[in-house]
Amino acid sequence: MLRKASGLLRILSFVTVTGLLATACEMSAGDVPSNAAVVKVVANTNLTPWLKGTVDQFNQASVKISNGQQAYVQLQSVDAGQAAADMTSGTSLPGLWIPDDDAWVAVLASKGQAAFQGDCQSVAKSPLVIAIWRPIAEALGWPGRALGWLDLGTLAADPSSWAYYTGGQYGATLRVGHTHPGLSGSGSDTLLAVVHAARNKTSALTAADINDPVVQASVTAFEGTVATFSQSTEQLGQTMETRGIKYLSAAIMYESTVVNDGGGGADGLVAVYPYEGTFMSTNPACVNGTASAPVQEAARAFRDFLLKPQAQRAALAAGLRPVNNSVPLSSPIDAAHGVDPAQPKVLFSAPNAESVLAVGQLWQAARKAVNLFMLIDTSGSMQGEKIDAVRNAAEQFVKQMGDSDYLTLITFASRTNVLIDHRKVSDVRDSAVQQIDGIQAGGNTTLYDTIGEAADLIAKTNSSQTSNAIVLLTDGQDTSSSHYEFNQDLIDKAAANNTTVFTIAYGSDADTNVLSQLASQGRGQFFQGDQANIASIYQQMSAAFGGSVGIGR
Repeated sequence: MLRKASGLLRILSFVTVTGLLATACEMSAGDVPSNAAVVKVVANTNLTPWLKGTVDQFNQASVKISNGQQAYVQLQSVDAGQAAADMTSGTSLPGLWIPDDDAWVAVLASKGQAAFQGDCQSVAKSPLVIAIWRPIAEALGWPGRALGWLDLGTLAADPSSWAYYTGGQYGATLRVGHTHPGLSGSGSDTLLAVVHAARNKTSALTAADINDPVVQASVTAFEGTVATFSQSTEQLGQTMETRGIKYLSAAIMYESTVVNDGGGGADGLVAVYPYEGTFMSTNPACVNGTASAPVQEAARAFRDFLLKPQAQRAALAAGLRPVNNSVPLSSPIDAAHGVDPAQPKVLFSAPNAESVLAVGQLWQAARKAVNLFMLIDTSGSMQGEKIDAVRNAAEQFVKQMGDSDYLTLITFASRTNVLIDHRKVSDVRDSAVQQIDGIQAGGNTTLYDTIGEAADLIAKTNSSQTSNAIVLLTDGQDTSSSHYEFNQDLIDKAAANNTTVFTIAYGSDADTNVLSQLASQGRGQFFQGDQANIASIYQQMSAAFGGSVGIGR
């Protein structure tokens, strides 16, 4: 029986990725002036629609600091978990960091880097919401029926309830998506919100709360709805808008992302504010106390600029809630854009470092295991540096898989070779890396037969306890298949059993038409790869499958 239904689906856009894939996106305006005090600003990706233009305005204003230098800002968009991981692994520290909330400053300090403690000020706010396509939300009873975090696990555990409310027109199962908790603050806050709901508690969580067996069961049920994870909040929102209702039911994101990516309209996204409560992202701008005096002064000058009415109105226009009281809430924080300025009614206490790190550990155990089929083209055209780069990327991918995941490793050239057949990763991780390291290239390309054989093996290993996925890499076109041809039957076969299909066109000779169709209809993602970006592609897929990446690894 559904108590208060709540829908929410999955993510990862079908986008052709060209060039070097990176979590961070560099943005700056024009050439750096001579003798400038340059401030590198690292900020959450959901702030990009606001900060990109505001940085340009600040730089064009030629703001001077006390020594006569111009304060000049360079923006890098990186979600908090990835930023914290980068800053603990030797990456140079920015002059100003804007994470989701103060907990991430404490997380970074717990890892030995306390440079951002002591000088933080909120520059904008945005609540965490469940973004649902309006027709689905209405089918679940919204807005008359309050929806909550725990309803997602209820729907996942009882597909008949999902079918009852939706009539089966939005897919056979509820598919949920959120950002990777090790990479993004919205991801860790998602899990912490489920813990709050399970504990019926709005005050700050402790590790004991998170380790409670009832809580762990609730998080496991919630994660049972998730098909994949996004690297960043911005990517998640763009995926929702790009792929639409046929691909995603809903995803957890910030209210500002709803406004910027598909919010409002008869068929657009609506922000559901869970009745149990939610978090308010405060986006503290924190000055690096170890930076030079001019850089610190320039960072504060930029922060002051962000707090002025003009910049706060720009924040509002980008879907954020101003912190300057002289700028009242107005459009686009309104029903026309799918959000409600009167919500949220209940706020959870801000997370702390202890809870962020503890819930990250819980998530690795609670997330749904992946039944992964890795298909690697080893035909003659892959010889040399091409196969070397793939080996290195695939080995790192396997190293980051969860112990409870399952791996089937298949290479294909003139014939299909199953090197590892549905083995638990904890049992074969080292041997899988060795198998990949020993891959040699030579022969023709039996692409279609390999896809068909992998689909047959998935059918034999399909389980409600795991999520099926294919990761297919090829640098050419089919030359020697004898059992299958590329048609709708093969696409349907590959996508059967709720399988998500990721494809990589490795180089310019791959059949992008075949690979893009497979990924699109297989609810996955198509990548355009080469030797320069193949490691980043596999890293992005590792995040999508819940791999051990980011601050919690």
